[in-house]
Amino acid sequence: MFYARDQLPPNRSIPATTVIPVLPYPDVRRAVAWLGEMFGFKERLQIADHRAQLVVGDGAIIVAEYIGGRDHLPAEGADHFSHLVMVRIPDVNAHYEQCRTRGAEILQPPVDHVYGERQYEVKDIGGHRWSFSQTLSASDPGEWGEGDVVLKM
Repeated sequence: MFYARDQLPPNRSIPATTVIPVLPYPDVRRAVAWLGEMFGFKERLQIADHRAQLVVGDGAIIVAEYIGGRDHLPAEGADHFSHLVMVRIPDVNAHYEQCRTRGAEILQPPVDHVYGERQYEVKDIGGHRWSFSQTLSASDPGEWGEGDVVLKM
């Protein structure tokens, strides 16, 4: 398989995960501290003050000063609604309370969904939107999709 994780050679310079979002922030060190305090992410690798790799569970992100050249620097507090990063966690309520009490900008409090997930959304200091999701039940898409949801794998 093209994306088989077990076929990727080890490299200590990159996280051992298949998909790694690269998110721009105007202040990388501040973003690393904020993501660690609010979400519990751990810094894996620091590259000067312009890039860092963070891990959470078996996933990872890269925090970068810019993407595509220094003429594309992100603005402080910009609203990056072109994407949303979803992270699966075991306890949404505890995570939500931690972020809320520490002053994170909550976009949507925890909500139970018909597809078996409890989720909440938060915006970080770089304007990126995050959804944290807890599995409540092993939901069958055919039971809630009303015919327009097709499980293909």
